[in-house]
Amino acid sequence: MTETINTRSWLFAPGDSERKMAKCADSAADVALFDLEDAVTVDRKPAARTMVREFLQSQETGHERLWVRINPVDGPFAVDDLAAVMPGKPGGIMLPKSRGRHDVELLDHYLTALEAANGIEQGSTKVIALVTEAAEAMFTTGDYAGAPRLIGMTWGAEDLADALGASNNRDASGDYDFTYKLARSLCLIGAATANVLPIETIHGDFRDIDGLRARAEKVRADGYRGMLAIHPAQVEVINEAFTPSEDEIAAAQEIVDIFAANPGVGAIGYKGGMLDRPYLARAETVLRLAGRL
Repeated sequence: MTETINTRSWLFAPGDSERKMAKCADSAADVALFDLEDAVTVDRKPAARTMVREFLQSQETGHERLWVRINPVDGPFAVDDLAAVMPGKPGGIMLPKSRGRHDVELLDHYLTALEAANGIEQGSTKVIALVTEAAEAMFTTGDYAGAPRLIGMTWGAEDLADALGASNNRDASGDYDFTYKLARSLCLIGAATANVLPIETIHGDFRDIDGLRARAEKVRADGYRGMLAIHPAQVEVINEAFTPSEDEIAAAQEIVDIFAANPGVGAIGYKGGMLDRPYLARAETVLRLAGRL
């Protein structure tokens, strides 16, 4: 990726639908994700590969935000996916069902060869990994530090439920059961360890806008920096939730300014309480998210 892009909203579109890919690319999503995995049946994958490549090649600009989700690298389709789409110069690749750092390293080898073959700048094709979809992957979420090309980690609950043989992954209130909340936490902690972006998984009911907003705001407060989307109607809500408000920016700037005016001080009185260095770090994070730092 040669340009910096926002990473709040990651919108999926099936790779075997030119209409849906065009709608996805034209949306306000920060990243358009053309899917060759779950959204495409086995018999449609060859056609979908061609359609994704041709769509990428038809776009004169903006490739840095046009990504492709390939099939898992330990399966029979990933190499064909990559060979087909890399001539279109996607901005990045989503790696599903990653079992650990070794899968990202294998993907890096494939991408290095295909970049060379297609005249693409070495290392410019970035990667985001889905890190909890396989059962064994739950034990490797902390192993991604320094993984080549990796800029983000996200997680999935549905494939994990399948891997575990679960018939349901929700509790009586409709929230995720403990195991899937654990997957979310391990993804967040793993991303922090690897110093990459943690990206929240999908909100499956695209009509539940209020529920989406509440969830997006909650996970952003937890430390997540973006969210996957399955419908264009979700994009605006996600973008808003992961963009600091003017009030948040003003409060963060005030804290940063207080510490700047008192260099070397570890704790400062503020509005009847005390601010220490973790408060400064949080304020700086808000300003970075807002592009003010």
